[in-house]
Amino acid sequence: MSSASLPTAPSLALFGFEPLRAALEYASLRLKRFAYERTGDGHPVIIFPGLGTDSRAVEPLREFCTELGYTGLGWGRGLNTGPKGDVDAWLADLATHVRSLAAGTGQRMTLIGWSLGGIYAREVAKLLDGKVRQVITIGTPFAGSVESTNVGLVYRLLNGQKAAREPAMAARLATAPPVPTTSIFSRSDGVVSWRACVQAGGRDVQNIEVDGSHCGLGWNHEVWAVIADRLALPDGRWKLYRRSGCQ
Repeated sequence: MSSASLPTAPSLALFGFEPLRAALEYASLRLKRFAYERTGDGHPVIIFPGLGTDSRAVEPLREFCTELGYTGLGWGRGLNTGPKGDVDAWLADLATHVRSLAAGTGQRMTLIGWSLGGIYAREVAKLLDGKVRQVITIGTPFAGSVESTNVGLVYRLLNGQKAAREPAMAARLATAPPVPTTSIFSRSDGVVSWRACVQAGGRDVQNIEVDGSHCGLGWNHEVWAVIADRLALPDGRWKLYRRSGCQ
């Protein structure tokens, strides 16, 4: 993909309303909890937080997965400040850590990642051959560039340097994991371009549109409905999520 065709970041106006929209979505979640049948098979579901957040941000989602009957787990690495040093070595270490989280369960794991956490989920799934049953990403810009997001300033504040993505790395990140993969995105996302969250082609891959802010996707009712449906799929089975707005 040429630089001219890469998705551009959402407008600053849309970005500016992110905190308010996320707060309203969280309030809506607390005021109206939808009933879901507890049909989980207990398999581990590991959730990766977005840039500048930690497991507290995904705690409502982790609790939701546990309520459904799965083993909801945080990533156990504290604040997500982005990869450190050699990216491949960092990801390999993360994959080893994730394998240890699911050790002893006797079941393959589902990896869920929000924003940058979705990049981790996809890349870890590529490294843990045979250990992952599916990947679900939420507002994850794997198919764009640094210019496809409004988080460059956050990255610089956390790391003291400008975020960069080399062409070879960009092509690698855009390649889907070798497991069933669901990408959830919102066209009204004020942080990342929704176009950067769409997987082009691939077997057992689906892009699902929801309505919501980027910062509120982790506690968005539509997102939770998709996750509940995907987690209920038997290991090794795949079918499309049926709802208007799916691609």
